[in-house]
Amino acid sequence: MNHAHSHACDQHDGHSHEAGTVGRERKLLIAVVLTASMMLVEVAGGWWSGSLALIADAGHMLVDCAALILALLAARMALRPADARRTYGYGRMEVLAGFVNALTQFVLVGFIAYEAIERLFKPVEILSGVMLGVATVGLLVNLVVLRSLHGHSHDDVNIGAASLHVLGDLLGSVGAIAAALLVRWMGWNWADPVLSLLVSLLILRSAWSLLRRSTHILLEGVPEGMDTQEVETALRGSDTAIRDVHHLHIWQLASGSRMATLHLELHEQSEGARALAAVNRTLMERFGIRHATVQIDPGDCPDGTPGCSAHPPSASHRH
Repeated sequence: MNHAHSHACDQHDGHSHEAGTVGRERKLLIAVVLTASMMLVEVAGGWWSGSLALIADAGHMLVDCAALILALLAARMALRPADARRTYGYGRMEVLAGFVNALTQFVLVGFIAYEAIERLFKPVEILSGVMLGVATVGLLVNLVVLRSLHGHSHDDVNIGAASLHVLGDLLGSVGAIAAALLVRWMGWNWADPVLSLLVSLLILRSAWSLLRRSTHILLEGVPEGMDTQEVETALRGSDTAIRDVHHLHIWQLASGSRMATLHLELHEQSEGARALAAVNRTLMERFGIRHATVQIDPGDCPDGTPGCSAHPPSASHRH
């Protein structure tokens, strides 16, 4: 039995991951400073003007500050090298941070909804001018922060979580501006809590999407957009030495870090090196999988799993 453990471009990939993590850390630090500053402004403005939309947005920013700090710590943890107890390193901390951040959004939405319903039954006087000025500044700050986080990988749930929080803040600012205008020009004090509820629904939708993505990674599901049958077929056709592929497992460790394990059956055992090179090349170039563990079976599959013995090339076995 032969075991081949490939780390295609591992050294280069490690340097790239470290540089990317440092860049994410810098973006997150900027986001923390700007968000914390704006939160204090909105707390003061909301208390002064009596606006629930500003208070809700300030509360959102308070949660966001904690979430962004958590994301920042996760980015730093991801740089820690692997050790005897964490042989894959700490990259998955980014996914855990995204998962926790998504859960905090559900709590926040519940708080805003409760406060908004109370305001609908017990309207309060609102200083629309102060509210409008603070909300406009908040919108500009959130646009700057969102721009600084722009361009993250779809797989990066840590930066994705941070961007989600900032997007929620931005929507809160837009809602506060709209409410301030309605209160100022139409005298509709109920617009403040109603728009807060609408913003909460938008936050809820995005939070659910993030929770689903991070949970899928934590459950070691197949990366989104990837079909295991397509990968298996591509590997079978990558070299004439390969008779069959089975026990194929594909998962994602952290942001963009895709992994695979599989068994190969060959026509001739002497062709193992060529087949292994073809498999590694196909996984990396077509599917972005840089870390693969490949077992070359000497005839029948040695683990005794039913259906893994020698079989025609057209058969497909995945466990």
